[in-house]
Amino acid sequence: MSAREVSKALGIREKEVYDHLSHIARSLIARGRKLNVQPYSCLGCGYVFQDRQRFNRPSRCPRCKGSRLQEAMYRIR
Repeated sequence: MSAREVSKALGIREKEVYDHLSHIARSLIARGRKLNVQPYSCLGCGYVFQDRQRFNRPSRCPRCKGSRLQEAMYRIR
């Protein structure tokens, strides 16, 4: 699910979802599980935000400076 989909499902603001994701990731590690992240990517040039540590949405692509970004997807494994 994307942060937007989680926001709609839980009835909270999208910004709150980003705040909770870091806590969820830490809690899952303690339980032997993992939060898998399909990273953000630029729809203009195809750049993938592979090494991004923060969960919040980037404002623009560092390569082409475009702002059309594919949302990150999150899955618990």
